[in-house]
Amino acid sequence: MTDALNANLFDIFRARFPKNADTPFLTSPDGVVFTYTALDEASARIANLLIELCVKPGDRIAVQIEKSPQAVFLYLACLRAGAVFLPLNTAYRADELDYFLADAEPAVVVCDPSNTTLTALCKTRGVAQCLTLDADGRGSLMDQSAGMPATFTTVARAASDLAAILYSSGTTGKPKGVMLSHSNLASNAETLHRLWKFKPDDVLLHTLPIFHIHGLFVALNTTLMNGSAMIFHQKFVADTAIRDLPRATVFMGVPTYYVRLAADPALTPDVCRNIRLFLCGSAPLLDETFTSFAARTGKQIVERYGMTEAGMITSADMDKPRHAGAVGWPLPGVNLRIVDTDNVAVPKGETGEIQIKGPNLFVGYWRKPEKTAEDFTADGFFKTGDLARLEPSGMVNIVGRAKDMMISGGFNVYPKEIEAVIDALPGVFESAVVGMPHPDFGEAGLAVVAMNSGAPPLNEAAVRTALKEALANYKVPKMIVVADALPRNAMGKVQKNQLRATYRAQWDLHLAEAAKS
Repeated sequence: MTDALNANLFDIFRARFPKNADTPFLTSPDGVVFTYTALDEASARIANLLIELCVKPGDRIAVQIEKSPQAVFLYLACLRAGAVFLPLNTAYRADELDYFLADAEPAVVVCDPSNTTLTALCKTRGVAQCLTLDADGRGSLMDQSAGMPATFTTVARAASDLAAILYSSGTTGKPKGVMLSHSNLASNAETLHRLWKFKPDDVLLHTLPIFHIHGLFVALNTTLMNGSAMIFHQKFVADTAIRDLPRATVFMGVPTYYVRLAADPALTPDVCRNIRLFLCGSAPLLDETFTSFAARTGKQIVERYGMTEAGMITSADMDKPRHAGAVGWPLPGVNLRIVDTDNVAVPKGETGEIQIKGPNLFVGYWRKPEKTAEDFTADGFFKTGDLARLEPSGMVNIVGRAKDMMISGGFNVYPKEIEAVIDALPGVFESAVVGMPHPDFGEAGLAVVAMNSGAPPLNEAAVRTALKEALANYKVPKMIVVADALPRNAMGKVQKNQLRATYRAQWDLHLAEAAKS
């Protein structure tokens, strides 16, 4: 896509809206229907409010709210007003939020009315406007926008202008703002729309969060690009998802969702009879999950591979046989190579790092030009840090991650961030956190802690309390053990692979005991 006079993503969506504006767009589980007319008018009112609040093109709108139809309208209103949408995980705590406000300098923050922490931080950081919106669609945002005009002329944006910033932490523990342009998001949505063969009568069962790329830019954007309908659940609950599966044709989830669906006796081939596409991403899918789900439903899951910096990068072919771990071929327009440490392409079957280039690739890291330059090669490929090999068919098989990161329940977890909290506790000499296989979450954290000589025994409850106060709950390790010392190589680097091997039996026993309780 080129820098056209107006490449605003909202107008690209709008051109795909159904001719009958009363076509359902979003239906809540209790049967409340929002049509495409309602979408257009609600987002127009909010966009008018943003302009009245002196929001200018390029201003950041930081949002930490529960999933709701009104949250979707706010996202679209930000696009319409030319603002930059900045969604924040609802689990983030005070220290994390303070960093985001300081780094992004949003003009407006929208949060739940009960979120006194964020409202207080807004005052400290001098945020001009702090509005509220709860899971039921109530709050000052909707109150103030109610009297605004129901029409709005979309603010023209160039293809390269920013549409969103999503924070993605690195191995240093310092979050990085991933800058995504209108063109990045539009190209990815258009490609997925074609590749996954969306049809006018498709209905998406949407159970994902909308503060990261999977629920927001994959699920929602492809629906809007298709001008079709979705059943909108506030969160994933296996029995309610199973109840609504017969009304849907497409379902997107993370491995945790499929584990829980397959474990429910109510999941049958008849329940899934209308589903033409089960998609999975955000974390590795275990072979056991892939096989058991197919046995229960008669449907094979389509895996795909993506990341915050590029949206979707590869996808399995929905019309071909699949197996767990094979995340398909590069999307049309995406140039993918697997290289060794010298940036030389490796033969099929050998492991190397995935590097990519394409129209979906992000603009750079917000206010971090040095980090942006570091993560790109001289010929413009982005170094993902993910390790993979090519199968004989050319399909990409993810092997692991070069970067020290785990994905738990679909969320990125960075060990150094957790280690910093543990290391600051009284009596702790050092710690190491590693990702271990988990049947429900894909991966979960194991913390190994070494104490100072003469220090009292580690109080595990105190460690967990400190972690939960500082970090989102999904980052808290599932198991904490004490060691005399952490294993190191000749260069002094902690040998995390050795930790995984040493504690694997203890970890498996811990999981077995937890399953009984």
